[in-house]
Amino acid sequence: MNKAAGSFAKPLRDVAGKIVGEVFTRQGFASAELVTRWSEIVGPEIAAHSEPVKIQWQRSGRADLSGAGQEPATLVLRVEGPAAIEIQHLANVICERVNRFLGWRTIGRVALRQAPLRRTASKTRRTRDPAAVARVAADLPDIADDDLRQALARLGAAIKRS
Repeated sequence: MNKAAGSFAKPLRDVAGKIVGEVFTRQGFASAELVTRWSEIVGPEIAAHSEPVKIQWQRSGRADLSGAGQEPATLVLRVEGPAAIEIQHLANVICERVNRFLGWRTIGRVALRQAPLRRTASKTRRTRDPAAVARVAADLPDIADDDLRQALARLGAAIKRS
């Protein structure tokens, strides 16, 4: 049985890229890179306490592709409460770094919205219990490869723990 040419599955990046791209466009972002590369753009100190929410464009005139003739936009940032004052003092630095990344004077000012950041909390890595691993290893059937036996014992102990 022959498959028709071109009936291959599309890569996930192509499908997800279009969906995510539409969401970012509605928020005023020309591309997702401003959000995904935020830490690289503004630096880890600023990125640790802020994240871009949207870009608000002025409705005044029409701009060409280079941005000439367009009023600079406002970058809206979500900022943790205690860090808001410091981020406010760094607004000019943020504008400069974002504009340098984008290649033209896109951002003229920064507006802050105090709220918790929407980042997933990193799970703390649990330490293995050697006694639990030994108990699981004792219940395993005879396995010739010792590395495989230990790996299965650690996996079994982790599954029983959760």
